[in-house]
Amino acid sequence: MITLAESRELIREIPDYPLPGIRFQDLTPLLGHGEGFACVVQALEPLVKDATLIAGIEARGFIFAAALAKSLNLGFVPIRKAGKLPHVTIEESYGLEYGSDVLQIHTDAFTQGSRVLLLDDVLATGGTVVAASTLISRLGGSIVGAAAVLEISGLGGRERFQEKHPNIGFDSLFLV
Repeated sequence: MITLAESRELIREIPDYPLPGIRFQDLTPLLGHGEGFACVVQALEPLVKDATLIAGIEARGFIFAAALAKSLNLGFVPIRKAGKLPHVTIEESYGLEYGSDVLQIHTDAFTQGSRVLLLDDVLATGGTVVAASTLISRLGGSIVGAAAVLEISGLGGRERFQEKHPNIGFDSLFLV
């Protein structure tokens, strides 16, 4: 069985992608390694606590979120880029380390008071996770926790999330 530290070694850094100065954290080798992927999903399980749904952010975030939801017999809600969901949606714009984008979620994704763990693959500047949390809150979901597989320190993402949600914990498995 692979360890969590060995799973971390499967994440590679791609310098200057998609723009000069960006150190892209590529989790696809981890996703392609069965034992490593399973180890990370298992390590995420204790973070769920009393959530009834796992919400995952496109694209790799919802891969981890769906796997985690399945492992715990919980529901999964995808939060996607604009134009990818077929039913009625709401949207939220946000800034990235290298631009801006829009997230959408189905308007019927949550019932009032659903207890949601929000999960993404990488936390950088926090724009994506804050936009996703705004969508969840607008639909009446209660965010009981937020997490990322990997957090890039020094970009202010954790602080940005905590500023918006001071009473909600944010956890990361790995820090770079």
